[in-house]
This record gives sequence, structure tokens and C-alpha cells, in this order.
Amino acid sequence: MKRLFALVLWAFVGFTGIYAAAKSPARLLIDRLAKIQKQGYMYGHQDDPFYGITWDWDNNRSDTKELVGDYPGVMGFDLGGIEVGDAKNLDSVPFSRIREEIVAQHKRGGIVTISWHPRNPLLGTTAWIENDIKAYDEAVKALDKVGKNVLTKQLIDPRTTVQSILPGGSQYEKYLLWLYRVTEFMQSLKDEQGNPVPFIFRPFHENNGNWFWWGQKLCTDAQFHQLWDMTQDFINARLYHNVVWSYSPNLQGTWTEAEWMKRYPGDDRVDLIGEDAYQWGGEKEFVLGTTADLKLITKIAAEHGKLIAMTECGYANSPDATWWTRVFRPIIEQFPICYFLPWRNYKNEHFGASKDAKTADDFKQWAKQENFLFVNDIKKIK
Repeated sequence: MKRLFALVLWAFVGFTGIYAAAKSPARLLIDRLAKIQKQGYMYGHQDDPFYGITWDWDNNRSDTKELVGDYPGVMGFDLGGIEVGDAKNLDSVPFSRIREEIVAQHKRGGIVTISWHPRNPLLGTTAWIENDIKAYDEAVKALDKVGKNVLTKQLIDPRTTVQSILPGGSQYEKYLLWLYRVTEFMQSLKDEQGNPVPFIFRPFHENNGNWFWWGQKLCTDAQFHQLWDMTQDFINARLYHNVVWSYSPNLQGTWTEAEWMKRYPGDDRVDLIGEDAYQWGGEKEFVLGTTADLKLITKIAAEHGKLIAMTECGYANSPDATWWTRVFRPIIEQFPICYFLPWRNYKNEHFGASKDAKTADDFKQWAKQENFLFVNDIKKIK
């Protein structure tokens, strides 16, 4: 581990020099996103080349391409599982295939965004923590009833996960090892000439919820800032500056600017502000909440000089054939987003465009608009 620390320190010195140089890959990507945003908004899709509503793991397939004749302008990929050395991510996609498709998307002129659902470093469970908290609380109640206070104290409270990986915590060195593995993969993302592929990185998303171990009620604002800074500093120290950093809470609809800013990592640490917004409940609630959030985010982005996007979105299984143009499009066209990214299409739960979805015709008509951008629309915008 001492050798790991030395590598990080050495790389950080190199990074500061590189960052001071002319236009880095990250800066070029930020500038490109700004240019694209002036032309319209890109369609993005999670795991687009891996599977669709009626197929999985075929090569050279895409639900998007089969519907509209082009690939998404933005493709999303997830690194959950790489931190523990798995060969496949949390959705059973081999990391070797993820690497291939990231490079292919870059080569065709598209843009890449990467999320990360790391496992719980304290408990060894998944990124989702609600069941862990429920089990802990039930165990505490059961032990307290029989007076076993000593045993109660020996239980591990899931709510201390973030605290455990900060400097001085019991899982600090483990988390640094996890970051080392993440950056090892990121370093391997290179084009045919050996140049680093730039990408948008979106860690600790939906942090205002409480379903992930980094959620709002599971760590203080100060601890969240420490977590973000530690993670960002480690990654930036080991990479040529090709990472565009995205901060993306979940749909809330009732924020004040002061509340939203509490966990904002800072202008020097964020390049793109996003929001994850799914319609899980009623249509009216979704429209009002998403519109209110995007108004606020647009204001904050303008004041702080940041890009905005809908970093995750959709309506599970497309129950409404006109949802894209009747509900979703009127919301996003009020705001200067550079892309929106529906989550993956996979058999029993799908979110994106597909010829096999009820919304196929509706989406296809929308896709004909000049300001609706796919790969072939953006590849010449540099």
C-alpha cells in the first residue's frame, strides 16, 4: 500500500503540470459539448450495444440504430464490480467488452459517459443499502429485547459506510485499492493511436436519495464532500486530464437553491450538472417536479458556467405510446440540455427507444427533428 501512495503522489505532480498545459482532452470534450448544445440535444442510451428488449450480447446491434438508423450520440456504461476485481460488471457485461464499445463509440464520433455503482466497502454488499439498514435495525431491536447490549454494539451500522472509507476509517485503504482498479481501467481507454479517450464520469449519483450507501441521510454534507474530493483527486492524479466530471442528484422537485448547493462539490470540481429523473408515479407529478428541478439547475448552471444534462431518465417499459412527445419532449425543450440518457433496455425492464417498444412510432417521428442529435449529427462537431 505504501507503494500505491507513492505512485499517487508522483502522478499528482505530473497531473498538475499537464492540467496547466494547453487544451486537454477533457477541456476539448467540454467545449465540444457546448458546441453541440447550440445545435440541439443528443440522445443517449445506457448499455446500448450490449442488449435490447428482444436480444442480448449480439455484436453490432443497437435498439437505437435499428429504430432510427443511427447510434446514440451518447452511450452510457457502468463500472460497478471492477473495484473488487470482477471480470463482469453488476449487469453481467464483461469489462473487456465495455472497453471495446467505449473505444468504438469514440471512433464513430460519439460521446461516452461512465457511471459507477461500487459495492459497499464496509459490508461487502451491493451499492443499494436499504435492505442492509432494515436488517440492521431489526437485529438491534431483537437483541435489545433480550438485553444483549454487548452483541448489539458488535453489529455494523450500514449508515457508517462513508465514514469508514474516509482517512482514518477502517476501510480507507480498501477504498484506495478500489480506486486504483477503477483508474487502471480508465487508463486502458485509448484509441488506435494510443491517445486517451475522453469521457464523462458520474460518480455518487442520486446522492439526495437514500438507496445508495452515499445517500443524503447516510453521511453528512462534509463527509460527502470529503468522499467526492478524495475520489476525484485520486483519479485525476493517475490520468491524463481526460475526465469530465458530472454531478447528478435525483429528481426532487422541491429544492431551494441553498438546499441544492449543500452537496455541490464546487465549481473547480464539476464540469457538467445533471439530474436523474424517471417517471415512477403519476404524470403530473413527474412533469411538475422535473420542470421545477430543471429550472433551478439551469439557473445554477448559468451562474456557475456549467453544462447541464438529463443524465438518467425514462418511463419503465414504455406503457404510454405517446410519452416521448407528449410528456417528455415538452419538458426538456424548455432548457439548454446537451443530452438526455434513458436507462438500459433489457427484457423485463426497458427505458430507451426501440422498435419493440410501444413508443416506437412516437420516438421515430421525434427523431426526425433537426435539433434531435445522434452520432452522425455530431461527428463533425469538434
